[in-house]
Amino acid sequence: MRSGEIISFDDIKAGYGRSRILKGLSFSVREGEVFGVIGPNGCGKSTMLNVLTGTLCPSSGRLFYREKEISGLPSYKRCRLGIGRTWQIPRPFTGMTVYDNVLTGAVHGAGESVKQSREKAEKVLKETGLADKSRIPSGELTLLDRKRLELARAMASGPEVLLLDEVAAGLTEAETKEIMALVGGLRERKYTVIWIEHNIETMLKATDRLMCMADGRNVICGDPGEVMGSEIVEELYLGKD
Repeated sequence: MRSGEIISFDDIKAGYGRSRILKGLSFSVREGEVFGVIGPNGCGKSTMLNVLTGTLCPSSGRLFYREKEISGLPSYKRCRLGIGRTWQIPRPFTGMTVYDNVLTGAVHGAGESVKQSREKAEKVLKETGLADKSRIPSGELTLLDRKRLELARAMASGPEVLLLDEVAAGLTEAETKEIMALVGGLRERKYTVIWIEHNIETMLKATDRLMCMADGRNVICGDPGEVMGSEIVEELYLGKD
């Protein structure tokens, strides 16, 4: 890893059964940046997150976090190291209140005491705009607020790196702007963000660097405008006559 990098994939290959999804994925993420990931459906974006969080073991290659190889670490240890994740389809404990959902993330994700976890839960609820809904059962929330809760639970686990899997999916244009503002605040709070999204405008405006994946590989990575204007993205992602 180079100085300033927090995450590094080195020729990672991974898949499910006989189906290989990642076919030699290599890239790195700098500490404190918002790193966007785009690519056509089935190219391996979510599989990449599964490898990073430890829910899927690579068949070969090496994965580093702060210069330490974590390829064989279980998910809960990666969470304790500082890697937190949201899911494209929110997965709250619907029978629990918003507050208790976030508290659970702090207690079990960060491994802190109940007192520390309560303080963190209250802080995170304010940061994500859910403080006034903390006593509502999470199953009663709107989609936008479920997305907020998904992010709040991940933040409560005490991460340095936040993995966002299409947090804007299914939202209206106005709601997407709210989520973008929320993610923009994560940069100010010194989080490193890896963000998968299909909304091209969002990726152009809200990321520091952008990677396009195709066929389980990194095909281009760099300045968002340059990536989106490249011929390879037109051919592989946007389509070209």
